[in-house]
Formats: sequence, C-alpha cells, structure tokens
Amino acid sequence: MQRLIKIFMCGLLVTVMLCGFNITASAKDFKLNICAMPEHETFFPWYAHKVGWDKEAGLDFNVIYFESGMQQLEALPAKQWDVGLHGGVPHVFGALRYGAYLLGIGNNESFCNSVFARPDSPVVATKGAVAGHPNVYGKADQVKKKVFLVTTVSSAHYVMSSYLNVFGLKDSDVVVKQMDQASIMAAFESGVGDFACLWAPYSYNAVDNGWIEVANVDTCGRALPITFIGGKEFCDKNPEIVAKFLGVMMRGIKKLADEGATDENVKLFQKMYLDWAGMEYTFAQAKKDIEMHPVIEYSDQLKIMDASKGESDVQRWERLIAGFLHTNGRLTDAEFAKIKDGKWITDKYLKMVKTPIK
Repeated sequence: MQRLIKIFMCGLLVTVMLCGFNITASAKDFKLNICAMPEHETFFPWYAHKVGWDKEAGLDFNVIYFESGMQQLEALPAKQWDVGLHGGVPHVFGALRYGAYLLGIGNNESFCNSVFARPDSPVVATKGAVAGHPNVYGKADQVKKKVFLVTTVSSAHYVMSSYLNVFGLKDSDVVVKQMDQASIMAAFESGVGDFACLWAPYSYNAVDNGWIEVANVDTCGRALPITFIGGKEFCDKNPEIVAKFLGVMMRGIKKLADEGATDENVKLFQKMYLDWAGMEYTFAQAKKDIEMHPVIEYSDQLKIMDASKGESDVQRWERLIAGFLHTNGRLTDAEFAKIKDGKWITDKYLKMVKTPIK
C-alpha cells in the first residue's frame, strides 16, 4: 500500500512539475497590445495570432479594436497599446504630440478612401472637367459650400481635402460635419449631407448602396499609406520586441503578396471581419478588400524607408500629408516645422527583422 502511495505521489509531483513547466514556457511569450481598426491591415495580426505566428516569435498578440486613428492616439498616453496599425494622416499628430514612430507600411489604401455623392447629384453628370484629373467628378461651383460628412483628421479627411484641392478649394470653402464612419453611412442614407467621405470597408458598402464614387486619393493624384506605429517609450525600451512584431507583419504581407485573393484568403477575411469586428462581408466585398489594398514586401519596404541619401519615399508621403493639414489650418506653422523633416519615420527596427521572411 505504501509503495502504491509513493508511486501515486511521484506521479502527482511529475504532473505538477510538467504543468509548472508549461506555464513558465507560456509566460515567456511577450503580451503585445496592438491597436487596430476594422480594416484590411488588421488581417496581419489577426491571422498571425490565429495560426500561432506570434507564438513562434515569442509574442502573444492582443489586437484591440478602435474606430479611428485619432481614437488610437487618445489611448496612447494611457499606454493602452504598444504598437499598431494606423492611418498615415493621424500618424502626423501621433508624431507631433507623442513622438510616435512610423515603423513600416501596412498597405497602400489610396484606392479605397473615397468621396461619394448620391446618383441624383449634379456632380455625377460632370466627369473630367478639371485638366489632369480625368476620373474626378464635379466642378468647383458644384462643390463649394456643400456639406461633407467626414471623420476628421483621418484618411477620409485626406481624400476630402485632396478632392477639394483638385478644384482649388480648401476645407474652409465647404461645410464639414464630423462623424465616425458608421454614423456617416446612416446619415447619408437618410439624406443628410451632399458628400460622404469613407474608407474601406464602408466605401464598399457605399457602392452596394448605389452611391457614386466621385474621387479617391489616387484619382486626385496623391498617395496614402497605412502605417505601422509604435509608442516612442515602448519602442526605445523594447527594440527586439518591435522587430519581432514587424517580422510577423511582413510574414502576413508576404502571404497576401504571394497568394492574393484566393478563395481561402477571402473566406479568412470574412471570418476576421465577423469574429473580430462584428461586420458581415459578402464574398465579393472581402475579395475586393484584398484586391484594392496593394501590399509592399520587406525588401521594397527597406527601399522606400531608406533616408540615407536624402528624404525617403515614406517621409515624402507623410510630408505631403502634413502639408495638407497645415494648409487647412490643422497644423500651425511651428507644428508643421517640427515634424515635416520626417525624423520620426525610422527604418531602425525594420532593419532588425530576421530574414528570410518565411
């Protein structure tokens, strides 16, 4: 009997030791709080966590929902997130107020940040009236003093101002009504406003509603990136963690670059939107979401982030965005001077990523 008890106790001890070992091993995964919005780029951390890529890098992704980039920035001082996926427009304010780093590029969303009008708008009957912009609808007198529904200081705001710039107009020449994206959809459908400024996936829903895209960032002759953002204090203290995060992001980018909008990937996008954001996407919408967001692979990111011979491509993109904010009174002369050199855009962490990207 005593021998059986000893055997039982030894087995129990081994079990406890093994359980303790497993808990310790799991504790080695660094919990990384990631800010994100219900957009294309959230697929990278969502999928990585789903299949365990984060664990392979010694990380544990906690992807936190935000409705807009400015909401993300409001949460940064309280350290609610460490790194994340952010819009190129609000990132300017993140750099100005908090020194937030731009660590890399999630995608090019120039094609799905759009200005919409209703089918019966007189603007819809006027296409290519301005030289150099054959796919932009409208004339200055059809746009001036009209009501624009927009999420201010966002990519949607950038497309609105880019659209106005085509006609030589500024924000002050129209009536700007600040709303979040979901509210814009409901308001515009009920007859409020003359123009709706939307980002994906809301822009896809706008098309399904029969609204007419009168301009996007690309047709206005500009570019708009989604950025990987990092809190300055966190990044300075945890460079290896940041590099691992970027490595996992580049792995997701490579997956989409290699595979594109396969049936499997489209279904994964549908699942991401439904499970994480509570948004129902049709197969066609999810497919379009992949196709409308070109991604930039690791080797090319190093090139566009390289400032060793002068201003990098990404620094130029962000300088132009900062210029738009300055022109429209969102940045003072002093604020614009402080951030226009793009020193907050760094390839330091990108260069630390372990290669090859799997």
